[in-house]
Amino acid sequence: MLEYSELYPIQNGHRMMQSLDGMWKFQFDPEEIGEKSGWENGLPAPVSMPVPSSFADFFTDHKERDYCGDFWYETEFYLPAEWRNKKIWLRFGSITHRGTVYCNGMEITSHEGGFLPVLADISTVAKPGQVNQVVVKINNELNETSLPCGATKILNNGRKLAKPYFDFFNYSGLQRSVWVIALPEESVKDYSVDYELCGTDALVKYEVVTTGEHPVIVRLLDAEGELVAETEGKEGILQVANARLWEVRNAYLYQIVILITDGNGVLDEYREKIGIRTVRIEGTKILLNDRPVYLKGFGKHEDFSILGRGFHWGIVKRDFECLKWTNANCFRTSHYPYAEEWYQFADEEGFLIIDEVPAVGMMRSTRNFVAAGSGNYTYFFEALTVPELLKSHIADTEEMITRDKNHPSVIAWSLFNEPETITDYAYEYFKEVFAAAETYDFQSRPMTGAFEKNSKPELCKCYPLCDFICLNRYYGWYISGGPEIEEAEELFRDEMDRWKAKELNVPFVFTEFGTDTMAGLHKLPSIMWSEEYQKEYLEMNFRVFDSYEFVQGELAWNFADFQTTEGIMRVDGNHKGVFTRDRQPKAAAVVFKDRWEKKNELF
Repeated sequence: MLEYSELYPIQNGHRMMQSLDGMWKFQFDPEEIGEKSGWENGLPAPVSMPVPSSFADFFTDHKERDYCGDFWYETEFYLPAEWRNKKIWLRFGSITHRGTVYCNGMEITSHEGGFLPVLADISTVAKPGQVNQVVVKINNELNETSLPCGATKILNNGRKLAKPYFDFFNYSGLQRSVWVIALPEESVKDYSVDYELCGTDALVKYEVVTTGEHPVIVRLLDAEGELVAETEGKEGILQVANARLWEVRNAYLYQIVILITDGNGVLDEYREKIGIRTVRIEGTKILLNDRPVYLKGFGKHEDFSILGRGFHWGIVKRDFECLKWTNANCFRTSHYPYAEEWYQFADEEGFLIIDEVPAVGMMRSTRNFVAAGSGNYTYFFEALTVPELLKSHIADTEEMITRDKNHPSVIAWSLFNEPETITDYAYEYFKEVFAAAETYDFQSRPMTGAFEKNSKPELCKCYPLCDFICLNRYYGWYISGGPEIEEAEELFRDEMDRWKAKELNVPFVFTEFGTDTMAGLHKLPSIMWSEEYQKEYLEMNFRVFDSYEFVQGELAWNFADFQTTEGIMRVDGNHKGVFTRDRQPKAAAVVFKDRWEKKNELF
């Protein structure tokens, strides 16, 4: 159980909130002098920086865009006098990758991990009725003891440079919204829900955690706000007659209302939208509400021009409109948990999510995808850093599941992406991660992870841990590309035949497949990087997918072009997007749109 509450902030008669989004002060600290120089009391020579956003792409100088090391943020806010006698918290949607929070010059908390909320209890130092100061020290260096994995190189001039073991840019900063929130002395800390379908009715099982001992009332309201069910107790069952189910692209949302009472009145109230639905694996099928569903969609990134990984509702809206246009129904939060608002919108729109912990880069390489393609890597899980990494991995997994467990859109947890999996060391490592994850999810969702090409059916040790198997495969791109695409199809079918021969009786989902494609590059006959080749490649993959009944999903790589570390393998980023970075369709988008419109599914 986390020491703090990850519940999304709301405002009512008992809870108050104030956004701190806007322009903050910002300063790099390459000499690491901030702490001993008292920067927690105010930055000496700051520039302006918008929050939420990544800092990198606002600058016009290499040293600033690629900065690696310590850097600081500062802002001020007025705390209303009526917040006295409340528990006051600062809530950061994320601090990437590690941060220390100060309020009014006092250190409050530190946190490791850049993609999940950070909570700082400032009740003892905050000054209601006055202007208060917040300072955050952040570090974005990469290492092998925290997620995502990488290294930090020291150049001859002393400057640090991030060397990720993954293929996306190391965007960092305050990339999600920041709030100051006020809670009553006794408050709802957490809740969990699970569902059971009983004919046309449903049971909503729940658990509530509070910070005190007073009794709890739990209510369920329908979409019109009418009372559907009510009961008392921190554990219980709500009986729902003629339940409206949450379905793919047809999302019906109820509202759960949790009240803490003292006999005279309400001490706290928390409410949130939830959807009644079940998800389970049966043989080679993925069942949503006891009916098979075929996953159609993409791996994505939180990535956009200038903003980097910074959250913006406009991007959310455009991306979901593009997803709907392609007839998709699912996406994976590759390769980290996204901002909470993505899940809220998926709940509203009826999209499925495979939620992924930031366990990427678990191969010792400055280019994870190159190492994966060549097989030229060392065995990662034999390193002395592994015990510390395992602690970070489990901590991130607990935080992700605690935050996202009540979203109906989340149908599975992905606990890794493309690690080394062919040693007993790897198996023992991931066995502990999966065992821990199982204890955090009240719904016991399916668990999985994405396997790269060296995780062959004869060699991979870790696939037995997964409830369904996710494959990242690039036959026709990294393997036998261009004029060798017919041979690529033969190799692809050969591998799939070997998986079939194992008779695993579980679903397979392709979580990556794709080609880098330059928008507007046309060639007849097709050549690699052209839009014609992207279509040809996809058609080959679809033929293979459709040949194996245990294939139950296809999530292409990637939804949109995205930024990466620069190098000879990349031309201003990864161009495997079906959409450009500014969300305009390439020719392949129509291929998906047509296929997925015709693809047989019950939703």
